[in-house]
Amino acid sequence: MNPNDLAQVNAELGHNAPGLVSWALGLGQPTIVTTNFRPFEAVILHLVTRVKPDVPVIWMDNGYNTDATYRFADEVTRQLKLNLQIYLPRRSRAHREAVEGATPALDDPRHAAFTEEVKLEPFARALRETAPKVWFTALRATDTAVRAQMDPVSINPDGLIKVAPLLHWSSKELYQYCEAHGLPNNFDYVDPTKGEDNRECGLHLAH
Repeated sequence: MNPNDLAQVNAELGHNAPGLVSWALGLGQPTIVTTNFRPFEAVILHLVTRVKPDVPVIWMDNGYNTDATYRFADEVTRQLKLNLQIYLPRRSRAHREAVEGATPALDDPRHAAFTEEVKLEPFARALRETAPKVWFTALRATDTAVRAQMDPVSINPDGLIKVAPLLHWSSKELYQYCEAHGLPNNFDYVDPTKGEDNRECGLHLAH
């Protein structure tokens, strides 16, 4: 895709989530959806899998999720019959904590290495093994200042087409979609690599 094509897609479909999903899947390229099973994640999973039920759904399970998040992941996987592929850190949480202690604070110099180990390396491994050309993500403009500047469709330096159909959706719209389609939700979610809701973990800065 050249910049003009990209601009046209964003202009025509940037606020049309189902249309954007259909367009991206219509490219006929290897595709993944990433999820962390945070609030409203069922929306992106439903939007994509109702068009392509067998799309690989990639979850970087950092080992630090809440009990509710694990139960939610199981429930959504069963309900939508997800082709869920879980990527774990090389070390378990128990192993890491036995050697290095509890999760380092955000201002601890060790926090970057922690994020690399539990999220960034597993994602890099997932990209190598699945070799996608199209990547669906549930990014929203209200999440962080960085995401507020993104377009619904962008192309990474490595040529990966990143598609964020829900970029401009509000929490109310996401809630209404879940209600309309009988989708479960999860509000007991914590990401130890971010620490704060409006902070980037680095994954979407690197990719």
